Amino acid sequence: MSRFRKLTHTLWHCQYHLVWVPKYRYRVLDGQVGHEAKICIQMFTEQTNSEVVELNMQLDHVHLIAMIPPKLSISDFVGKVKGRSAIRVFSMFSELRIKKYWGNHFWAPGYCDDTVGLDAEMIRKYVKYQEKKERIQEQLQLKFN
Repeated sequence: MSRFRKLTHTLWHCQYHLVWVPKYRYRVLDGQVGHEAKICIQMFTEQTNSEVVELNMQLDHVHLIAMIPPKLSISDFVGKVKGRSAIRVFSMFSELRIKKYWGNHFWAPGYCDDTVGLDAEMIRKYVKYQEKKERIQEQLQLKFN
C-alpha cells in the first residue's frame, strides 16, 4: 500500500503533529474524561476525512499525529476537533462547568503544529534523481525522432 492518499486531482501525504492543552493546563485528561476526549478526537478526525496516525493523551495535554487532506486547513481541522470534543465532554461531565474558571471553554486557545515530512537530504536526492531521469528520457525521445 502506498503511503500517499488520493483525491480527485491530488496525490498527497500531509502529516501533522498537533499539540494542545486543556484550559489553564489543568490535569483533567485522566479516567473517563480523558477516555471520552480521546474517543471524540478520533471520531471527529475521521468525520473530516482525516486519519489518526498516533494519539497520545497525557493528563494535561494531547499529542495527535494526523494525516489531513490538503483541501482542509489545519486551523479549521483543529477548531472543529477541539470545539466538538469540548461540547461533548461538557455534555457528559457537567460537573466541569460548575467551576467558574471553565466557562464554556474546555481547551485553552491555540495549539502547536509541526509537519512530519521527509528528510531534507532524501528530498535533495529525489530531485537530483528526477532531473537525471528526465534528461535520459529526453535523450531517448530525441534519438527516435
